[in-house]
Amino acid sequence: MPNARPCGETCHFQEATVTERIVYREATPRDAADQAEVFHHAVMQGAAGYYTLAQREAWTMALPRDAEAWAARQVLYPTLVAVCDGRCVGFCEIDPGEGRIETLYVWPALARRGVGGRLLELAEGEMYQRGVMCMRIEASLVLAEALVRRDWAHQGEAWVERGGERLLRVRLSKAL
Repeated sequence: MPNARPCGETCHFQEATVTERIVYREATPRDAADQAEVFHHAVMQGAAGYYTLAQREAWTMALPRDAEAWAARQVLYPTLVAVCDGRCVGFCEIDPGEGRIETLYVWPALARRGVGGRLLELAEGEMYQRGVMCMRIEASLVLAEALVRRDWAHQGEAWVERGGERLLRVRLSKAL
């Protein structure tokens, strides 16, 4: 997927076209390789304006770039995916037991086009159905501002360490 267009050759990434062509569903093991690529590119490209190259490289090293690792994560965390032309272009892992969004990543070319927002809406619904009354997330600087605009409450900041690099996260919560 590194050089592939995530929606196939005919997709021009227009808002209406992308929205109509994306299917949201539960992840399957066949999505795992694409998840690895979405994660890698979302961090390396999508977070470039927020974190240094060293920070982004350390961040991507925290999760392997192979399908087996991401398939194993699907067992740990219920995962919702956004699929366009058979390829995963975004995903959201949830931890209902902790009431937490574990991860949310979207292919960089599709960022700010509603894909992540829709994944969050679906995650909220899933969490609510499982009895979660308040969701939490430790968001990257890339995501935090958008979540605040979506009525998530700022709960402070946290630093995480990845490969010897410190990365700032924003703790947020949302009542369901």
